[in-house]
Amino acid sequence: MEIELKLQLDAKAREKLLHHHLFHGGAKPREETLADTYFDTPRLRLRRHDVGLRVREVGKRWIQTMKNGAGANGGLHQRGEWESPVDRPTPDLARLRELVDEKQIRRDALGADSLEQRLAPVFSTHIKRTVWDLHLKKGVHVECALDVGTLEHGTEKAPISELELELKAGDPAQLFDLALDLLKDVPFRIANLSKADRGYALLAPQPRVAVKAKPLTLERAMPLDQAFQQIVSNCLAHIQDNADNVAKVRDVESLHQMRVGMRRLRSALGMFKDVLRLPEALQLELDWLADELGSARDWDVLAETTLPSMARVLPEPARIAGVARAAADKAKQHHASAAAAAGSVRYTRLMLGITRWLEAKGWRDDARATQAAAGVLDQPVRKFARQILKRDERRLRRRARALSTATPEQRHRVRIAAKKTRYAAEFFSSLFPQRRVRPYVKALTGLQDELGLLNDITVATRLLTEISESEPALALEVGFAEGMLAARIPDEGKLATKRWKKLAKVPLPC
Repeated sequence: MEIELKLQLDAKAREKLLHHHLFHGGAKPREETLADTYFDTPRLRLRRHDVGLRVREVGKRWIQTMKNGAGANGGLHQRGEWESPVDRPTPDLARLRELVDEKQIRRDALGADSLEQRLAPVFSTHIKRTVWDLHLKKGVHVECALDVGTLEHGTEKAPISELELELKAGDPAQLFDLALDLLKDVPFRIANLSKADRGYALLAPQPRVAVKAKPLTLERAMPLDQAFQQIVSNCLAHIQDNADNVAKVRDVESLHQMRVGMRRLRSALGMFKDVLRLPEALQLELDWLADELGSARDWDVLAETTLPSMARVLPEPARIAGVARAAADKAKQHHASAAAAAGSVRYTRLMLGITRWLEAKGWRDDARATQAAAGVLDQPVRKFARQILKRDERRLRRRARALSTATPEQRHRVRIAAKKTRYAAEFFSSLFPQRRVRPYVKALTGLQDELGLLNDITVATRLLTEISESEPALALEVGFAEGMLAARIPDEGKLATKRWKKLAKVPLPC
């Protein structure tokens, strides 16, 4: 099993790395020139099974390596790895089949007839590698490899500039400690994509797109804190899958998905707060990121959805043209702030810190983790899931009792309860019959959407007031827009009540 952190650096960061005190005073680094060729079938059979297969030229020798595992969390890659020498610059599948000790991988990835005849080069890498062997406290041995070079497929090329911290011996948490120590002086970003991931992307370049949450599967007998790890890892992946888009391009949907990932994460942490808690320092940093994303998203909704929908029904859209321009300017400013946050060292430190805490089960060392709490963490997750869903259902029913006459503040509380209940139902979906989960989640989503539209009106009114205060000349336009928003509340309120009545008839999935 290969365990490594991958970190992206630019040229200035590489220079700082080379002068960092950790890499001086020990053994002299070794330098290598690596030429790798990756193989697959014309229909990318290996890729479909999350397998990467390469042959590396090392001097006058060749070494084949197969890795299994997709994606990463917080830059941490944990993959099966099998390696052997070969006598030619192409894979030897017979030898690989002898090495691979996982039957499913042998069957699915390597078991096809005539696979060897169908393999062909798909892309290559050309890298200059500088390697340091660090022997740290508590018997920790880390190989630090700085890779600089290119990925190539035909005429397509992509630069490589990354630091790999591979654990050779010791506790994986020490990889994060090392990375956090380096981050004090060397600005870098987390690399959640492997070279194979990036190489395959060269085969069929696609525009940057927003990424939704990936499906989550829990086992019924899984201990509670293992389920917690998987839930939070899923949320972190959702956040990080969209972070590059938010940092590098102004994509409204990517920012929305990154914010949804943050909301899911905070809901997950709240769900478990009676048995474990995120350290306060990390919680404060999560709050900072949530505020940055939330402000940008609020202005996006006003500028991209609320005001354009209003303009479409006006005989004279110019009546709110000034407000629309001011809202667009504000949205652009807040997007720039969110982009700076997602591309910052502070964000990298947060993701490394929370992933370290998660991987090391930091809550087990917390003074609050009493013997009773530890006992709860060892219980099967399905029992806990039932308790949470029943608790959330009671809270939602209590808050929604008078939804038809609720104030904006009361509707907001109902929306938050519906959102938390929906996220819990989705987190625990795999533990219960899908014929019961699907209609429940669908009904919750319908209620949440309607309450979300009402909340958009409340938020839009607050943001319009900000515009009026900063640009008094737009006061008349703002007043007109606020009047149109207020006129929508009764109809939206009726739809929300209708959605609630529909949900109230759907039984809990547990």
